[in-house]
Amino acid sequence: MTTSSAVYDERLSVPLRWWVQGVMFVATVWLAMVVAMPGSWAWSLTAAILALLALAFVAYGSARIVIADGRLQAGRARIDAAYLGRAEPLDPEATRRTAGVDADARAYLLLRPYLKRAVRIEIVDPADPTPYWLVSTRHPDGLAAALTELTSRR
Repeated sequence: MTTSSAVYDERLSVPLRWWVQGVMFVATVWLAMVVAMPGSWAWSLTAAILALLALAFVAYGSARIVIADGRLQAGRARIDAAYLGRAEPLDPEATRRTAGVDADARAYLLLRPYLKRAVRIEIVDPADPTPYWLVSTRHPDGLAAALTELTSRR
């Protein structure tokens, strides 16, 4: 849903350290296999494992947060601005509490373990049982400001 009218667009891609650790893991697996089986098998299996790892990281990191055309999209979920209330940027401790002990089981969560900050977005639709969305982001202040601007235009 990326258009020229996008106000905010963020992809929640996995961090570089995950890629480095993944490659190191695959290298360790290759080393264990190359001593136990023919080299061509070890290389083939290692290539397949590396491809699966890359596919998993790209798929997991493909979630996006987009504000465009009067709507918020967070991952696969979409909602019109008319149903959005206050957007509150959260620090790491508040994010941990809101996703943990203070969580509401009805909330929509788009969380990534490598992102420690989030935005809590109130849902004001009386027909929607979801009280809020909790969305991980690298830029909580920017996302909250874009959401505030979006809701003030309605």
